[in-house]
Amino acid sequence: MNKSNLNIDKIGWHFDNTYSRLPKIMSSQLTPIPVKDPKIIILNNIFSKELGLDFSILDDEQLASVFSGNLLPKKSECIAQAYAGHQFGYFTMLGDGRAIILGEHLSQSNKRFDIQFKGSGKTPYSRNADGRAALGPMLREYIISEAMHGLNIPTTRSLAVVTTGENVIRETPLPGAILTRVADSHIRVGTFQYATMQKNIKTLKALFNYTINRHYPKLKDSNNQALSLLKIVMENQIKLVTDWMRVGFIHGVMNTDNMTISGETIDYGPCAFMDTYNPETVFSSIDHQGRYAYCNQPSITQWNLTRFAETLLPIIHSNKDKAIEIATETINDFNKIYKKNWLEMMRKKLGLFGEETEDENLINNLLSWMNQKKTDYTNTFNSLNKEDLSKNKLFQDNNFINWYKKWKLRLTESKSSEQSSSDLMSANNPKIIPRNYKVEEALNDATNNDDLTQIHNFLKVLKNPYKDHSEIANYQSSPPPSDKIYKTFCGT
Repeated sequence: MNKSNLNIDKIGWHFDNTYSRLPKIMSSQLTPIPVKDPKIIILNNIFSKELGLDFSILDDEQLASVFSGNLLPKKSECIAQAYAGHQFGYFTMLGDGRAIILGEHLSQSNKRFDIQFKGSGKTPYSRNADGRAALGPMLREYIISEAMHGLNIPTTRSLAVVTTGENVIRETPLPGAILTRVADSHIRVGTFQYATMQKNIKTLKALFNYTINRHYPKLKDSNNQALSLLKIVMENQIKLVTDWMRVGFIHGVMNTDNMTISGETIDYGPCAFMDTYNPETVFSSIDHQGRYAYCNQPSITQWNLTRFAETLLPIIHSNKDKAIEIATETINDFNKIYKKNWLEMMRKKLGLFGEETEDENLINNLLSWMNQKKTDYTNTFNSLNKEDLSKNKLFQDNNFINWYKKWKLRLTESKSSEQSSSDLMSANNPKIIPRNYKVEEALNDATNNDDLTQIHNFLKVLKNPYKDHSEIANYQSSPPPSDKIYKTFCGT
């Protein structure tokens, strides 16, 4: 073993690999395909310390070797996971086509994380693809996932990005890159769909028991663990999509293989943030029917959860008809629970304490006005909190003035202090979001000019998106008219 290997093993890796103990059909053991000339581009030093890792003993060359997969830690156990998924409603067998899990790392607090390389080369699930990734999409996922963390939304995290010294061919040759993604796990609804398709109850139960042990051990005391799992996953997904709606996030590819059982946001391909409020907003270039539009995200969440429920039927009850009845009853509760969560979230955005019957109309009337006037979603709520609206022509509209009077009356009736309402709004309305045009500006500088200054500056302000300070002013403006027609691409 050379010095590099010794150093890698001293930085704090604590691998305890358990997923590979599932039936062999659920994953494939392999190693990342070495790359030509890896270079470290960005490293999340703050997050690495949270993981209990110390990269200070490694130089840039060693770091690049680690995060390209050219040099593997001693106790790593690299696997690509198999899964299935409904992609835009159509079922297909899938798997990690360009990703490899290095291993399961235990932090100093004994919290378990998957460490995954994305763009690490072909796997048995690549389906004739090259298994590689381009620099732009990997940096984009780094920015957006870290922004979501700053917004207090459950998400996978990004630890590092390296370039490979090799091009990938998309429409044109692009610099290749590998992202290191960190997740509570990569178990998806699609993982359960894959296990179900094996038509082997032992495989399904093995995955089910593993998931309970890893994510929800408290459910072991439940009389019906499968039903309890369905309920808690549904609750977590409702909380997640409610948070997405809160900040105007549009995932763009809500396939069942992109819904985690842990409740984390995963896969930042064609995602984007809404500027002008329009519930029909779609950014993805391949979502021609608007299946995953902003307003459809709750219903798609329910649809995906129904697919999850279908996989659990053999475990919920031995009688299939009874199992369907039980599962359907749970899934039918979705709309009620989501609406309760959504109303609670919107009340917070408007600084409202308590519950009043007129709140829903108050909320919907504001959103309707915002849609009609094409106002900026993020900035409108911030203006309500801090701005002297009399100086803004937009808010001199009669319909808004009437709404504003009703809102102010509701605030008064809640008997909470003006400061308390303002603090509640500040805690739930981000001052900044990763606006699409700003993301593109930063990525353009990084990929075309080898300059990451904009990315580093952007990441700095995105760490504290709810705090108002001078550095964020440059990131708060709506996009110029030329950038308002924005399309995203999956990066594959």
